[in-house]
Amino acid sequence: MHPRALLDATAELVGRVLRLDHPADAIVSRHFRENRSLGQRERATLAETTYNVLRRKLQFEHLAASGSGPRERRLAILGFHGPRDFLRSALTDTEAAWLAACDSVPASDLMERHRHNLPEWLAGPLREQLGAQFWPLAESLLRPAPLDLRINALADKRADVRKELELAGIKSVPTPHSPWGLRVDGKPALTRLDAFSRGAIEVQDEGSQLLALLLDAKRGEMVVDFCAGAGGKTLAIGATMRNTGRLYAFDVSAHRLDALKPRLARSGLSNVHPAAIAHERDERVKRLAGKIDRVLVDAPCSGLGTLRRNPDLKWRQSPQAIEELTAKQAAILQSAARLVKPGGRLVYATCSILAQENEAVAEAFGSAHPDFEPADAGEILAGLKVEGATGLASGGDSGQRYLRLWPHQHDTDGFFAAVWKRR
Repeated sequence: MHPRALLDATAELVGRVLRLDHPADAIVSRHFRENRSLGQRERATLAETTYNVLRRKLQFEHLAASGSGPRERRLAILGFHGPRDFLRSALTDTEAAWLAACDSVPASDLMERHRHNLPEWLAGPLREQLGAQFWPLAESLLRPAPLDLRINALADKRADVRKELELAGIKSVPTPHSPWGLRVDGKPALTRLDAFSRGAIEVQDEGSQLLALLLDAKRGEMVVDFCAGAGGKTLAIGATMRNTGRLYAFDVSAHRLDALKPRLARSGLSNVHPAAIAHERDERVKRLAGKIDRVLVDAPCSGLGTLRRNPDLKWRQSPQAIEELTAKQAAILQSAARLVKPGGRLVYATCSILAQENEAVAEAFGSAHPDFEPADAGEILAGLKVEGATGLASGGDSGQRYLRLWPHQHDTDGFFAAVWKRR
């Protein structure tokens, strides 16, 4: 595609996404379905430029004010993903001079809000929570996330799959903490690989893999993934159970569970039982009360731990939405806890970085339920021989109470988990 045409197409997509009326990934996917003639490189330019604009929206809007022409075109120029020479060949002389002036502005001359690119309702609590670590986190959220894979431990070994990927021209390294993970170089077309077709690999952030490890489901147990969604953690849990026992995948969205079905077919697992429930007090849940060995509550949350992948969330969420979510999280956790039998394990998890959705919910639950004894996440992971386990946990009297993963410290999505044992 000619540089000018590509820039025009990119500006169009940026404009669509910045309406913020739907998730950015859904809009990008729909745009590509509507424009099937776009090549792989063109798609990469459109998508990466769009996400770059979302990540640095405040900074780019500040700089764009000094330019002229349509707003979405100015933002697409500032966030353009690709060689600068290629971009300049698509610009007018006026635009090229303006871009050079923008590029010459030192970061130190920008206001703080134009450097961290976070809405103030989010930046304030994070500053209070993190102190000196706020800026390392903010800077990490302006970079794309790595691509992690989970090896299906039921049928394959990580070293063997790594060699297989290398033969296909895909470089990878073992993830530093998860024994099942590979971190892949770039964004290869994984769905074309035999390893994908036979269920040897699944795309899954290392942090998400560690949540499944923390549940530590055993052979022959009764286990519930209470908010299973598309089933990434469900599949990892099923493999740790060695395809034995019974694993229920509950979710209130039948549509999300439908996305689990092809993944489940590839995985080779037969111990997973997906079930759509009406709400957390559904009759199916009541029938299992007090009978389940392990329950994972991967609660609906703001998703703010995934801002490297989903930067539109910081513009689409709000303090009011967070308050509504915390009420829902508390209700779901309380209902799911009823499933756990004496001696069983309960894990509450989110992919949020806000204490409001994490420690606050866990501590309120613990205070209201003395029959649930807190367990140290760091100690559990160390017992499972997870590399660097003590550096993955924080909080509580021991300093190891909660799993706390941060993009700037662990290069994972932001995750939180609390663990209890029912007395």
